[in-house]
Amino acid sequence: MIPHRRTRAIVAALAALMLLGLDAAAASAQERGRRRSWLDRARDRAAGIFGIQAPNTPYDGRFTFVRLHFDAGRRAMGTGYYGSRGEPPWAHDYPRAETHLMKILKEITFVDPYMDGGNVFGMQDTELFRYPVLYISEPGFWAPSEKEMEAFRNYLLKGGFAIFDDFSGWDLDYVLELLERMLPGLRPLPLTGSEPVFDSFFDIDIATLAVDSYGGGIRWYGVFEENDRSKRMMAILAGNGDIGEAWEFSDTGWVPIDISNNAYKLGVNFIVYAMTH
Repeated sequence: MIPHRRTRAIVAALAALMLLGLDAAAASAQERGRRRSWLDRARDRAAGIFGIQAPNTPYDGRFTFVRLHFDAGRRAMGTGYYGSRGEPPWAHDYPRAETHLMKILKEITFVDPYMDGGNVFGMQDTELFRYPVLYISEPGFWAPSEKEMEAFRNYLLKGGFAIFDDFSGWDLDYVLELLERMLPGLRPLPLTGSEPVFDSFFDIDIATLAVDSYGGGIRWYGVFEENDRSKRMMAILAGNGDIGEAWEFSDTGWVPIDISNNAYKLGVNFIVYAMTH
């Protein structure tokens, strides 16, 4: 057997043993009635593989990347739409996306971020209101309850800023309608590129920006106080885009350098805008 075939055989054998071990462990856990959540397992994996602190870090005044946890089962049930690692839609690119973005933020701005990943909160977690920026991945699978919608509305009206990312064009109409339901009297407005969020740190021309998308480019929308473009933007939607994907894989060579650099520029601009408006 030549060396590279032997290597493949060894890897396949180890993978099979790992799968058997995982199956056995899962079965044992189910029998004991101690099945752990995906988030617990993801945090353990993050701690072991990426060397980051797994649990939510207590609030200490530093900027901390916050991701929204939501139950996708109410809309995604039966679709089988989960990531390659078995993660639910809200957790796509977790935790590498936020870890990488925080490194860039620290290097090029005066923001002092928490460096070891980020926190994850449900919409009704009161601790969330300590943090000014909320990242929502795959919002096309978010089906909030009435109480969650009220909490989201309060979060924005009290000064929070939400980033909607990683959702394809066919989910955009759903998300736009959802926002109008959650924010009576307000509506997402198409962005022209002249908005301050695109000039808060980097000068970004969205008309020529090369970004990771589901094909056809990003369709940008924003939610403004009183539907007035001259007032504070409370949420930005990267419809048909996947900025977090470029954050996650920027160190692998799978994403072109210009795509990952542009994704970082957008992320930095979003955060700087939110911290200054």
